[in-house]
Amino acid sequence: MDDITFAVLGTGGIGRRALEMSQHKDALTPVAACDRHGVAFDFDGLDVDELLAATEGNIDNEVATDGGAATAEGGVKQHGEDKGVVASSQARPSEDPIQESIDHGDRIDAVLLALPNYEHDFIPRTADRFAEGGYSGVMIDVLKRSRVIDMLDDRSDEFAEAGITFICGAGATPGLLTSAAALAAQSFVEVTDVDIHWGVGLKSGYEDNRGTVREDIAHLPEYDIETARTLSDEEIEAIIDDHDGVIEFEDMEHADDVLLERAGVCDAADVTVGGILDARNDEKPTTTTVRVTGTTFDGETATNTFQLGDETSMEANVNGPALGYLKAGVRRNRAGEYGVLGPAELMPGF
Repeated sequence: MDDITFAVLGTGGIGRRALEMSQHKDALTPVAACDRHGVAFDFDGLDVDELLAATEGNIDNEVATDGGAATAEGGVKQHGEDKGVVASSQARPSEDPIQESIDHGDRIDAVLLALPNYEHDFIPRTADRFAEGGYSGVMIDVLKRSRVIDMLDDRSDEFAEAGITFICGAGATPGLLTSAAALAAQSFVEVTDVDIHWGVGLKSGYEDNRGTVREDIAHLPEYDIETARTLSDEEIEAIIDDHDGVIEFEDMEHADDVLLERAGVCDAADVTVGGILDARNDEKPTTTTVRVTGTTFDGETATNTFQLGDETSMEANVNGPALGYLKAGVRRNRAGEYGVLGPAELMPGF
């Protein structure tokens, strides 16, 4: 495959790790990155080490903010040139970093949206801006919420007309584990149950993963995405303390359900996602496991099981597949296949 140029929108935990991991992926060249402070461009390839050093501690990956809530239309709050990507010699402040990325879209094969999902339509609205701005290429996200998939599906015709191949929910779950379930389902003529149960130990703790922890807390029964968005860091830390650092989640609104349904694997109602987050320890509190139960063509009932190694980190399991799906998306895009695709509909490229 020819070399792929890509941009990362958002340099929080996911965006930073994507840049870092891209150095270990063949034929991938990061050429653009932005956060709410500014943009960095180098079409010969960003100096990733310098950029990572510049964004160290930039744990909130909002590209544009307004009182803490991300917005795809407005500019950015400037907090000084000594923060975020603008601390890099490759970067400069920007009134609208998203628009600058769109303006350079003809030199970018793929865009990884490592953006917050506290407003459900933020990523879809950002994608709208790229389509309206004439971008033609691949867009990929690692969003979690089921309801956002419908918003993207509603835009499929517009994306296709623009020449955009949009791959939604392409991280770990949804993403890697969604595809694992789709593969495990091949043994059956009918799938009756898919159970995804993840375990995450935060190697670098809450400080480097605030966005992920906040979004997970929104899945607890006493919270939702709106109330979780307004929590202060101190309140989140208090929630972690109340659970002694280990929080268990059940019946999460993860997009694995609708993504498996659209791939024809099973009904969304047959998919259950839950997990355990240890916000204080490196080791996973439980092994991440996918169980697919179904009936074979000869009438037998069985369960196929897929597990991730306990040694693989959340960052590896999110960003590795995301970049692999990005490469697969570029292949589809170059072949003229546009619109919205889910991870169960294509396999990631190594």
